[in-house]
Amino acid sequence: MTFGQALIAYFIHPVLTLLVIVIFINVILSWLVGFNVVNPRNQLVSTIGRVTEAITAPLLNPIRRILPSLGGIDFSPLVLLLLVFFVRDWLVMGQLWGALG
Repeated sequence: MTFGQALIAYFIHPVLTLLVIVIFINVILSWLVGFNVVNPRNQLVSTIGRVTEAITAPLLNPIRRILPSLGGIDFSPLVLLLLVFFVRDWLVMGQLWGALG
C-alpha cells in the first residue's frame, strides 16, 4: 500500500465512523419522536433532527427506492450501516494486507 492510499484510508475511516454515529442518532431520535418521548417542536430536538436528516437523507433515499415497504418499518438505515461497515472494514483489511505483502 502506498503512502497516498494509506493517507486516504486514514481520513476515510474516521469519516465513516462519524457517519455511523449520525445514522444511530437519526434512528434513535426518530423513535423518540415517534413514541412521543421528546417534543419535535423543541428547538434542540428540531435542530438535531434537521442536521442528521440532511446528512443521512441523500444516502438513505436511494436505498429506500430499492427496498420494498415492509409494514411501515424502515430498514434502509440498517442496510446503510451494513454498507458503511463493509467499506470501513474493507479499508482496514486492505491496510493489513498491504502491510503484510
